[in-house]
Amino acid sequence: MVDNLNKIIPLLEFDSEDDFYYLQILQRKSEHKELGSASKVIRNYFINSVEYLIEHMDQIKALCDHFNARACIRLNRRSYRLVAYKTMVNLANSMSNQSYNHCYRVYDRACGQGHNEKPARWILDIDTKMNKREINNMVLIAERECEPIGINKFVTLIPSKKGVHIIMNPFNLKQFREKTCPLIDVHKDNPTNCYIP
Repeated sequence: MVDNLNKIIPLLEFDSEDDFYYLQILQRKSEHKELGSASKVIRNYFINSVEYLIEHMDQIKALCDHFNARACIRLNRRSYRLVAYKTMVNLANSMSNQSYNHCYRVYDRACGQGHNEKPARWILDIDTKMNKREINNMVLIAERECEPIGINKFVTLIPSKKGVHIIMNPFNLKQFREKTCPLIDVHKDNPTNCYIP
């Protein structure tokens, strides 16, 4: 079991009623070989306060346990206003393409398509066990050798089932790939693990 709630809560910032974070309960193909796609959404949550997340966490964990799914949260804030506009665009596009059977998904899709964070938080997705020294070396390369120099880029470590997500502020990705393993996945707006049974 992986429970990262105490690591996630300090990363959530709400400056206005327009802010929210997008949390999904997902079944993954790695645990469900029968899935036709990489993942299946069980339920979405729109986290508009820390209190809301804490209040719903027992329900979220129960759904994850029941469906053998994981609760994943995007650490880049969303804007209700911007998501509403994007929803209208998605709905118009679906209708113009006569894809009416997808219309019910347009809001959720809009939540996943963008955020209002500038700069965003990135995830260095390490799917193997690395020791602390190896992780520290990667972080130091990003901190000291990748532009912008002098800006704190490291945010925190979030454990995953197989490895770790290193949460970072943006940096020059080309420089980073030249100085480290180019095969490390860097996600610019993907979810990280809040809870995995």
